[in-house]
Amino acid sequence: MASQPVRYPWYKKEDTDAFFALFQNNIANFVIIAITMLGMGFPASIVFGQVLPGAAVAVMFGNFYYAWSAARLARKENREDVTALSYGISTPVMFVFLFGVLLPAKTLTGDAELAWKIAVAACFISGLIEVIISVIGNWVQRNLPRAAMLGAVAGVALTFIAGEMLFKTLEMPVIGLLVLAIILVGLVARVAMPFNIPASLFAIIVGTALAYLLGQTESQNFSEAFTHIGFYPILPGLAWFEGLGLLFTVGVALLTVILPITLYNAIETMNNVEAMSAAGDSYSVRECQAVDGVGTMLGAVFGGLFPTTVYIATVGAKWMNAGRGYSMLNGAVYFLATMFGLIAFLAALIPVSVVAPILVFVGMSMIATAFQANDTRYYPAIALAMLPYFANYVMTRFNRGAGDVVSDISGGIVVLGHGAMFTAILLGAMAVSVIDRQFRRAVAFALFAAGFSFIGLMHAPKLGFYAAPDFVHGYLMMAVFFAWFAFKEKSTTTP
Repeated sequence: MASQPVRYPWYKKEDTDAFFALFQNNIANFVIIAITMLGMGFPASIVFGQVLPGAAVAVMFGNFYYAWSAARLARKENREDVTALSYGISTPVMFVFLFGVLLPAKTLTGDAELAWKIAVAACFISGLIEVIISVIGNWVQRNLPRAAMLGAVAGVALTFIAGEMLFKTLEMPVIGLLVLAIILVGLVARVAMPFNIPASLFAIIVGTALAYLLGQTESQNFSEAFTHIGFYPILPGLAWFEGLGLLFTVGVALLTVILPITLYNAIETMNNVEAMSAAGDSYSVRECQAVDGVGTMLGAVFGGLFPTTVYIATVGAKWMNAGRGYSMLNGAVYFLATMFGLIAFLAALIPVSVVAPILVFVGMSMIATAFQANDTRYYPAIALAMLPYFANYVMTRFNRGAGDVVSDISGGIVVLGHGAMFTAILLGAMAVSVIDRQFRRAVAFALFAAGFSFIGLMHAPKLGFYAAPDFVHGYLMMAVFFAWFAFKEKSTTTP
């Protein structure tokens, strides 16, 4: 007798926790975008009337699609514990587009509107490239070891999520540590909060109220929160099309930035989908990369200029037992919040130290998943794959105007930080291959690393010919060394 189909709920209590975790991830990016662009001299009409609404359209499209995709998977496998993929703007990609595309475009043109159009066109091209890359997405996923991919994700989680957010937590220790305790009890130990309020919501309410009561947050923040409230209609435009002509003339040099960062974005999506597969929900890498590319292009049509991706926070949502409701709610809330200018209001109202512990939990869950989803013999490979992002973190956080400080620590920090995602995956893949005594695969990964270094995708600040010669030679030496062991093993096993 066939089993009865399970009912996959539209929304459940656990979705509230996951919503706040994803919401805070995205709201931080939206606020950084607004503050940075206003500081660069872009008018509020472009920032709040074009860029943020365009980003909101992309976020809504992706979240709604992945909610539908989760329901499809639930029906296919007859399970009600499927978690939808999280979706939003990739933080590293966001910074590259802000300072590697938008700012140079403004410097080249001297005009804020023209610079915005060039960046929108760059975003559209980036989305198109990711759709094309999606054709080989599943093949890449099959041939890259899981330990290498999850180790790279764990490196991001350790440094940019759990680590940095723990720093933010301790900026207000009285508030932050209490909120961290609530998160540990409610989300890690899964103990119910008073009145059965979701742990993350309870943490935000208690933390925010306590911050104002203890004077840890200035009261003027409350009044400033109302500054940008208004109505910003979300309409498509032709800025992306007009910007294409400018991009391929005055801004043609920016294409050397767009290609590597799009490859990074596609690999980030692949890694995060793989992490979800390890956690129990298997989605198609090819489909997700294509959806991310389409979402990016759609956002550009509405004036947005930041590529989107499957979020690293997805496994955190899985750990919270979320379903599809958090994804749909996130898309709808961002659309409405952007339309009425509520993003800046919420960001000014809630202290960062209150929401940071939620993201610490997300980072913790990502690191734990990287180890839990792999056999113990692969732990050294995971650890090795995590290390390049430590260099990337040091480089990006301390190299702004303090290059001498970084170089005094070690001359290898900056070069290891460039292309950290590629370096992490390839070093991890070599380690896995060696652990399995598959030396020919190790040779292939070493040659890929040499090729990436040759064109500047790794260990170089920009693309170029013979961009990182010392690393090219180093990886070729590794390939020769692995090849010797491959030949030795073959000769000993031949009758």
